[in-house]
Amino acid sequence: MNTLYTAEALSTGQGREGRVFTSDGTLDVAMTPPKELGGSGNGTNPEQLFAAGFAACFHSALQLVARTQKVKVENSTVGGRVHFGQLEAGGYQLAVELEVIIPDMPHEQAQALADAAHQVCPYSNATRGNIEVTVLVSDD
Repeated sequence: MNTLYTAEALSTGQGREGRVFTSDGTLDVAMTPPKELGGSGNGTNPEQLFAAGFAACFHSALQLVARTQKVKVENSTVGGRVHFGQLEAGGYQLAVELEVIIPDMPHEQAQALADAAHQVCPYSNATRGNIEVTVLVSDD
């Protein structure tokens, strides 16, 4: 891999109970487990950060694919959901759902763009074969 950019972040405290911040200071947030996992929910958590990062990265890949194919995409959105679950054999696992909305585009064309974006998105490539990632195209 030819590295084009490196992001750096540091977690302090006790991981899910602490802070995380980037080396350039643009991100500095309190980390707290969600209420569903016994926490106060008064901060963010790794799953929210992962959902936000995956959604933004996938949206960028979608825009890249559209430009490459010379397709006009306006007012598109990508929503990310990260599911945190326990495995039967022990340990924990993540699963991701990405919901793509491209207004005023036929469903089949939007799905083809989303499928192409899933092939070039760095998050998709990093998770492929490791966790379940579902890409859904919605018309609303």
